Amino acid sequence: MYTVPDQTGRRFVVTGSNSGTGREFAKRVAAAGGEVVLAVRTPEKGEEAKREILDASPEARVEVRRIDLADLASVREFAEGIRRDDRPLDVLVNNAGVMAPPKRMTTKDGFELQFGGNHLGHFALTELLLPVLLRAEEPVVATMSSAVASVGRIHFADLQRRRGYVPMLAYAQSKLANLLMSQHLARVAADRGWNLTSTAAHPGFTRTNLQSAGANLGRTTPRKGTFSEPRLIPTQDVSQGAEPLLYAGTSPRAVSGAYYGPSGALALVGPAETVSLPRSAHGVDLAASLWAVSEALTGTRLPE
Repeated sequence: MYTVPDQTGRRFVVTGSNSGTGREFAKRVAAAGGEVVLAVRTPEKGEEAKREILDASPEARVEVRRIDLADLASVREFAEGIRRDDRPLDVLVNNAGVMAPPKRMTTKDGFELQFGGNHLGHFALTELLLPVLLRAEEPVVATMSSAVASVGRIHFADLQRRRGYVPMLAYAQSKLANLLMSQHLARVAADRGWNLTSTAAHPGFTRTNLQSAGANLGRTTPRKGTFSEPRLIPTQDVSQGAEPLLYAGTSPRAVSGAYYGPSGALALVGPAETVSLPRSAHGVDLAASLWAVSEALTGTRLPE
């Protein structure tokens, strides 16, 4: 098991930290002395996660703040609150996500839900928080992608999937976008001489509520959980599945531009290691083009 190094004095924002890998990340970082902002859409669920963290680590410094990544006004409000704190932010963890709603749904701003929430919400949050991140000594932006990014394609002509919505392909596009954002941010940081590390991770096949929550959006009769039946492919629990993201966000050995994932069977389970970028993430100016489009869609900009 990956041991999180001492995080005393470091402040974290972790999106989607009321459950799954985000909650595990926050719990283990708080136990290592880090101060954690649980950035969640539903504060009541965030408070439940906070209680669990404090039960395990009574001296932990944890607070709950609301953010809805499917609403750019909410993202701006959250970022403004962090900026008003007038303190450096050491680590931003872009973890929250929704997976494969059965029907095309949209964000508050009219974007396809997965591209809008998984990618554009985190993209806007990252750009808006860069000024406070760059005040930290060794800032990190760690972004959760997915193994399905390997089958993703960025459809610039139809990013919002208005034609032929296929749930998993839309999800794959959003997770490839997460990976490309991480890659381009690493390049920007290097070009501008910022002491900022931008990493990405994927959790393999980890047993969380991500699969069932997305699949049940808009349904009147819930589907059975993804893990309710025997499977031929290996899965792992969240304590193991969170480790690539934990490594990406806390290890002094994490490298800007690197991608971390499981090292075991089918690259779906096991200890974290550096993994190769999928072929889908390669392409001349692909990441830069997506970055430019994302700025146009969100109205955010890199700090000067």
